[in-house]
Amino acid sequence: MTILASLATATAAGLVAGALMRRAPSPGNRRRIRRTLPGLDISSVQFWGTVFGVAAVTYVIILALTGLVVVSLVPAVVVATLPRAYFSRKRSQRVARVQEAWPDGLRDLLSSVRSGASLQSALENLALFGPEPLREAFKGFDVYSRSLGMVSALELVKEDLEDPTSDRIIEVLVLAHERGGTVVPDILSDLADAATRDVWTLEQIRTEALEQKINSRVVFVLPWLVLIAMTARSGAFRDFYSSSAGVLVVAIGGVMSLLGMAIAARLGSQPAEPRVFAGGSDG
Repeated sequence: MTILASLATATAAGLVAGALMRRAPSPGNRRRIRRTLPGLDISSVQFWGTVFGVAAVTYVIILALTGLVVVSLVPAVVVATLPRAYFSRKRSQRVARVQEAWPDGLRDLLSSVRSGASLQSALENLALFGPEPLREAFKGFDVYSRSLGMVSALELVKEDLEDPTSDRIIEVLVLAHERGGTVVPDILSDLADAATRDVWTLEQIRTEALEQKINSRVVFVLPWLVLIAMTARSGAFRDFYSSSAGVLVVAIGGVMSLLGMAIAARLGSQPAEPRVFAGGSDG
């Protein structure tokens, strides 16, 4: 019965964590949950299996240490939110690598165009010999550009990256392709300078937000580690937190901790830049 109760409580922790992680439904969020995440080999079934799995393991381990259901529940809920944070971070790192590679990639394009290559040929060479993040992003571009056309192939790359910075760059590349002629090197030169400024700005924003994120997580984790340590052995602390008064204290502390984490995450989150050019280049 204890094991069944523990598993049931862990499942409830996973459900609570899922509710905490759920955002307002949007095409982008639904698409990321339903299909394999961009750049990450994981499906929605694997994702939610990971959420419930880490919640159950955390709950059972802390329950074995403390013997207290209420003390085990809050850490299980918090740990269940980590898979989303992990996979979001992996995607953010992938997008950041692409953003940082754009200035060098654009200068490679500029060198190819100035040496007499067409923009389409320069982009195909970028997929083969450009910076590593752009090679991955433009994988298969040569095949798509020859079968669908360069504009359609760039649209496929843009939808795969789902990044406002890449959206702007790809739209300018489409414009350069449509204009053609002697203006292409000038457009690429200006675009490389603008991409460099964007990368510096984004790096400064990430650096300034990092300290606040670390501080908020440490402030949350330390009290619960102390509580687990105090209740790991039988004695006055475990007896108190086994009583109704102790359960009430932990419940209030858990609610306040989760609320504080949500507020800190909201204050420390970077505002998402809208994808103005997500609908394509027709507009």
